[in-house]
Amino acid sequence: MSNTQGYDLPRLLEIMAQLRSPQGGCPWDLKQSFQTIVPHTLEEAYEVADAIETQDWEGLKGELGDLLFQVVFYAQLGKEQGLFDFADIVAAVSEKLIRRHPHVFADADLNDEQAVKLNWEAEKAKERAALDKSSVLDDIPLALPALSRAAKIQKRCATVGFDWKTLGPVVDKIHEEIDEVMEEALMADVDEERVSDELGDLLFATVNLVRHLGKDPEQVLRGANAKFERRFRQVEHFIAAEGLKMTDCSLEKLDAAWDKAKQTEQS
Repeated sequence: MSNTQGYDLPRLLEIMAQLRSPQGGCPWDLKQSFQTIVPHTLEEAYEVADAIETQDWEGLKGELGDLLFQVVFYAQLGKEQGLFDFADIVAAVSEKLIRRHPHVFADADLNDEQAVKLNWEAEKAKERAALDKSSVLDDIPLALPALSRAAKIQKRCATVGFDWKTLGPVVDKIHEEIDEVMEEALMADVDEERVSDELGDLLFATVNLVRHLGKDPEQVLRGANAKFERRFRQVEHFIAAEGLKMTDCSLEKLDAAWDKAKQTEQS
């Protein structure tokens, strides 16, 4: 992978500075702020995840570049406002990585994954204490996708012992939450706010089961979405092959096509 164009990180920083230059810069880039760039950052992160999910390795190169550009943009904004620059960002992450990995960069004896995780959480607790943040739930980003944030909240609570040790109570809680959802949903006078509240509890409990089984809820649901979409497209194909429209078919007809799609995948 030779650098035939002569581009490197210093050149990228120069390009960013030129885009933000009041003399001859890009009008769109000049209008941006920390706040306006955030949605683009989130979008680029999801596009990276999508490229990995679809194993689009050539596309991933470009998507990672787009994500890097977001960091460079923040660095330029920070430099202009006298807050920080790219070198400060690099220094901050380098110091943090070295401090959080004493088994690699020092002589700490952390010889298994569990010990590494415990040390990682201990270091993060020290960081929160230094910032006068006393709760283990401090600094969990509000902007995280709800599934990811739920899992992160649960993981943090688990570090101080607030967690079930076996799967039984986790599954029991899900059944309990299903019963509470149905109790509210079947009321003669349905309170929609109560239904939403109970549905939230059910989703939170389900995330807990996913976490206890060692899976990431965001990835698990992405996989389920992809599987459903793939099979539904097959159903559309089967129905169209019969010269029919989806809206003209009975549910029984569509269910039969769905079963056929599942069998096609498994064969």
